[in-house]
Amino acid sequence: MRFLIIGAGGIGCYYGARLQLKSHQVCYLARGEHLQALQEHGLQVSHQDLKFSEPVEAVDLEALKKDHSCTDYDLILLTLKTGSTDSILAQLKSWLDAADTPVLSLQNGVDNEPMIEQTLNRQRTLGGLAVRIGGHIIAPGKIEATGPAQVVFGSWPNHNSAEIFNPAALALFADAFNNAGIPARISDDIRHELWRKLLINNGVNPLSALTHLDTRSLTSHPTYGKTVYRMMQEVAAVSLADGVELSQQDIDEMFELISNFDAIKTSMLVDKEKGRPLELDGISGAVIKRARQLAIDVPNTELVHALLLQQE
Repeated sequence: MRFLIIGAGGIGCYYGARLQLKSHQVCYLARGEHLQALQEHGLQVSHQDLKFSEPVEAVDLEALKKDHSCTDYDLILLTLKTGSTDSILAQLKSWLDAADTPVLSLQNGVDNEPMIEQTLNRQRTLGGLAVRIGGHIIAPGKIEATGPAQVVFGSWPNHNSAEIFNPAALALFADAFNNAGIPARISDDIRHELWRKLLINNGVNPLSALTHLDTRSLTSHPTYGKTVYRMMQEVAAVSLADGVELSQQDIDEMFELISNFDAIKTSMLVDKEKGRPLELDGISGAVIKRARQLAIDVPNTELVHALLLQQE
């Protein structure tokens, strides 16, 4: 199959490397020194179950629009930061309109799929999440990744909705992922799955950036662990704004999952250490926005969010 990965960071490059090793065609959209390194020296990925060092096809935005057609690809993966989704979709709007290739978001937050649907249509929109994976660029062209790196995806917003991507066709993509060593599962309610992941993201991402602690250190700390749990509870409280109901069991399962996962630096902590903009709008900002819509309080999320904004 032919894949375009928009966002050649740790997550996108890891999945791309896996797909390449099974002879799928993969093109990476990148920029700057990372793009130059990919073009000149190839991609290196270090993972406990994978050592990858191969030439890759990497392009910038202008080269993609000039030299490639959307019809060249069977699936487009969005793996860039949430704050860049609206901009990249706007810049590629006419290019994307030239075909009916589906777009699968594997990003943080719950706002990306609605943007894809608004820019294209619901039938081309696939929701997804990267589960139990940590991945970062450690140097231009070099990626370090950890975890089982599963993918959960499905037609947006769920398989009972009208005018969605044919759920039966999802099996082709799932087979490609699984055969490439990417454990993949099709969900019939991907919007609910995304909100479950937001429980974890809002629980640990902002607080890790504020405290400079990894996930294990946060959840095992007598005070920070309670704050993580409360920030998860606040996500569940606002999920009704999107017509999603998260149960107490959802909260407990996600807290147990992140508590028992490897001690990893969250993406927001890595961005903080490297002086990059934080993905606040897509995570804690999304929670606060919906809390205001529902006129409810999310004090823990608001405080951590405000402290991080003050440090920006």
